Amino acid sequence: MIKTKLKKCSGCGKDKPIWKNHNGEKYCKTCWQIHNPKNKEKKDNPIHNIKSSKPKQKSKKRQTEDLVYSQLRKVFLTKNPGCEARLKGCTHKSTDVHHTFWGADRGSTYLEVNTWKAVCRTCHGVIHDQLSAEKSIALGLKNSYRDGGK
Repeated sequence: MIKTKLKKCSGCGKDKPIWKNHNGEKYCKTCWQIHNPKNKEKKDNPIHNIKSSKPKQKSKKRQTEDLVYSQLRKVFLTKNPGCEARLKGCTHKSTDVHHTFWGADRGSTYLEVNTWKAVCRTCHGVIHDQLSAEKSIALGLKNSYRDGGK
């Protein structure tokens, strides 16, 4: 087997296999990634620091559902101006729609207004971040298909 000669890297100063010889400077693989002029241009240019992946496109069906949802939501919050949860820190003015169904089939009730609760932003945060599933169910803020939707 052929052994690679180790030479002194211009970047780190250690004896390593040389990856790139550039303008009389010798770099190991790690140091070349740092000192490569092409990489430097990208790091200094803010356009290259932005992720280039495109946001996920919504399906036509989902776009239609979202349009219908936004219209239903406006009407629902107008008809239900007060927070229905009334938890600690409640602001009493509904700003959010809380969907009470959860689990694998929750998408099928996305547009069913009778499964919604008008809540304030504070209560909505408490429901999702602090209350256990059992407590939410006991308060009538969650339903599950597993329990028959009760």
